[in-house]
Amino acid sequence: MQAKIALQLWSVKEACEMDFFGTLEEVAEMGYEGIEFAGYYGKSANEIKTKLAELGLEIAGSHISKEQLEADLDNVISFEKELGNQHIVCPYADFETEQEWFDFTSSLSAITQTINEAGLEFSYHNHAHELERISNQTTLEMLLENVPEMNAELDTYWLEYAGVGVIPFIEKYHGRLPLVHIKDMSAKRKESTIIGEGVLNIQGYITAALNSGSKWLIVEQEAFIEEPLVSVSKGRDYLASLLEGK
Repeated sequence: MQAKIALQLWSVKEACEMDFFGTLEEVAEMGYEGIEFAGYYGKSANEIKTKLAELGLEIAGSHISKEQLEADLDNVISFEKELGNQHIVCPYADFETEQEWFDFTSSLSAITQTINEAGLEFSYHNHAHELERISNQTTLEMLLENVPEMNAELDTYWLEYAGVGVIPFIEKYHGRLPLVHIKDMSAKRKESTIIGEGVLNIQGYITAALNSGSKWLIVEQEAFIEEPLVSVSKGRDYLASLLEGK
């Protein structure tokens, strides 16, 4: 199945804060097929679902904080089901000790089981610090091996930033990467830039992700030299041009 292109709305969070639905309208006009949430800006699940249907936008997933997942999971699941979202993502966690990371796997296992039993999917999203090593493997590998029911939402930029080979990592976790974050890195500064204007092997990442069965390629950008909405529009167009040849 051909993967679709979504936008992680964190990339345009200032615009979302000013006018959430107006921003969704602009994202749809750019040609994005879907979005990944990073907050709901005071809107109800029904309001958002109605707006997305009007715009023809699908939901790739939603980032829900570790704290909310641990403290209020039943209500999270209820909201996501009403919204029509099938994929919940833990966007961030960090701990000071290796033991705390190992203990976190128990929490992730319980969260994964509950979400799966509700008929939804769950993934963990990495940054660079999960690529530090615990014993003979990275923290991210330890999480995925200790919670085999959990998927990963790989952030290709942060793998590259940490010096970990993106393509071998994708190949290692074949079939467990339904969502993949596609980002690019500036040649001048070690920060994200418009996809297609940096130095990362975007074509290689796409090929590996498609071969792994990824359903969504999710554009994300965190640093800007142009307006965020302009930047993510250019990134989508570049990504779409690469997918046309697949």
